[in-house]
Amino acid sequence: MVDHGPRRGNRVALTFDADMTDGMLASLRAGRVKSYANLRILDLLERDEVAATFFLTGKWVQRYPDVTRRIAGNPRFELANHTYGHAAFTADCYDLPSLPVDKLAGDVAKTFEVIKPYGGRQTRYFRFPGLCHDAVTLDALAPLGVTVVDGDVVSGDPFATAWKPLVRAVLDHVRPGSVVIMHVTEANAAMTDEALPHILAGLRERGLEPAPLSEVLAGG
Repeated sequence: MVDHGPRRGNRVALTFDADMTDGMLASLRAGRVKSYANLRILDLLERDEVAATFFLTGKWVQRYPDVTRRIAGNPRFELANHTYGHAAFTADCYDLPSLPVDKLAGDVAKTFEVIKPYGGRQTRYFRFPGLCHDAVTLDALAPLGVTVVDGDVVSGDPFATAWKPLVRAVLDHVRPGSVVIMHVTEANAAMTDEALPHILAGLRERGLEPAPLSEVLAGG
């Protein structure tokens, strides 16, 4: 389990979670929300040739196969695992429904299988929903050989109503080797694309360069 890479060099990892629950799918079907795939984030990252790592839920991949192919087709992007349906792996985790311990490994393994056909730069990185985990859940995933990645810079973008606090949350805490947590789920993180250009500008001012998560964790 890691929170960040070595504190040397000038590289940082921008990571974007792609959540998808049954409730979110129901909101899409009912027309209550337009999208949980923020294409403006991808547009910006692609235009500026910025590296990033995407923690994908299996249900998000199945809902947005074309967007997943777009992510997988970019050599600067890495793909990682964020569970199948964003259920909690512990009790009392942001009101998320929880999975029993004997189902945890199967959930993560299923998600890897959902992501696998898309190719690209796939990893064995895994992030728990809500970053909620304990010794029991870590033991349950040990046979899968995953690296659990939390993060040391939390943007706070879910359900944010203004972009400036997100920029401050990132730039006030980012350091060499940092792993920044953001979201690509547009309807639930509507300010992320507004904040991102300012975050990127602030990183440049600090001499920090976004890099794939694997390179940041390796200290490369």
